[in-house]
Amino acid sequence: MAIWAITLFVVVLALVITRPGGLPIGWTALIGGLLAWLTGLVSTPDIVEVVRLVWDATLTFVAVILISLILDAIGLFHWAALGSAHLAGTRGSAVLWFLGLLGAAVAMFFANDGAALILTPIVYEQAKALKLPTPATLALIMASGFIADTTSLPLVVSNLVNIVSADFFHLGFASYALVMVPVDLLALALSLAVLWLYYGRALPSRVNTGHLPPAASAIRDLHLFRMSWAVLALLLLGYFASQWLRWPVSVFAGAAAAWFVAAAWRRPTLNTRQVLREAPWNIVAFSLGMYVVVYGLRNAGLTHALSSLILWYAGHGAGTLVVGTGLTAAVASAVMNNMPTVMINALAIHGAHLSASLERAAAYANVIGCDLGPKLTPIGSLATLLWLHVLDRRDLHIGWGYYVTVGATLTLPVLLITLLGLWGWTALIG
Repeated sequence: MAIWAITLFVVVLALVITRPGGLPIGWTALIGGLLAWLTGLVSTPDIVEVVRLVWDATLTFVAVILISLILDAIGLFHWAALGSAHLAGTRGSAVLWFLGLLGAAVAMFFANDGAALILTPIVYEQAKALKLPTPATLALIMASGFIADTTSLPLVVSNLVNIVSADFFHLGFASYALVMVPVDLLALALSLAVLWLYYGRALPSRVNTGHLPPAASAIRDLHLFRMSWAVLALLLLGYFASQWLRWPVSVFAGAAAAWFVAAAWRRPTLNTRQVLREAPWNIVAFSLGMYVVVYGLRNAGLTHALSSLILWYAGHGAGTLVVGTGLTAAVASAVMNNMPTVMINALAIHGAHLSASLERAAAYANVIGCDLGPKLTPIGSLATLLWLHVLDRRDLHIGWGYYVTVGATLTLPVLLITLLGLWGWTALIG
């Protein structure tokens, strides 16, 4: 049973990563889940349990990406990027700083996928408009992809990994933010520092932003642009209210997405049908199918060994538990993608039967490892694979060797210090 569970998982994961013939990841994962059920790796009650675990996370993620796609169609992100470029002035280093801050803000509210996939083309076009040399363009492109993941910690909605973990361990939106917003600020500062140290010399000392168009020129629908700020403010309030109301986060995200879709549909300036076609519907099928396959690993007893490792970490103190769990999650994410990793580790943490406080600490460490660890390799996250595809279409090819070299150099110090920051912060606030 264990051999078949491992084989099925490896084959499904390989097909998801390579996508032969453009095979949709949703179909691949669903077929894998069906095979797990047909072969007895999972039962019908197991599938019901998987649906219970992932439905809120999946619908929230789809809603957030829908909102971000409509905001992109309105021109909000292009407006923000032009505004940040003008604020940077003529200093080449300032362009990197402001890009990092913008990427962190977008990742915070619109998920890492939105930050990577929407901002990257904008950054590329701006680099061309600024007539930056190729090394400087590559530096900004790598920075946008790196920041999108390393600063996707602060809110439940900032990463699909966060949503899955918050649902699994019943972490309320406000409680989660109390722990992770300060940790994310540390990760942001560290990320900007390592990016500057690595790419600072590639940036010109002076750039000419004067010929860039004004930020307001990017707005395609002024009415919706203005209305969006009010709706987004209400959405943020709804997120925090969800903990006290005990309502799923997807209720608020879904309501906001429905408003944006309805409002956009009535505007002749926007192609709402195209936005809906570009929404990540495949993620719904992927989440259900992949987690069914992962549950087969759990039923085969393969998460028991990981539970034993987590117990060993816990036996050597909270610091060892946080750092050990986070590094384990990071390595696993880099090797086999962060989406199956977060669920495998969540099942293992739960199976370790730790005290409530240690379980929460391990859960947050798992989030950090699964958010930052994917930057070690190109296959660490679906967002990175799609990001590389977007760059290839613009004739900007980033090889695996270069990516792994840069990823390891930039990620490891940020990951380790961020985990230590989590340990210190959770110890301080109890």
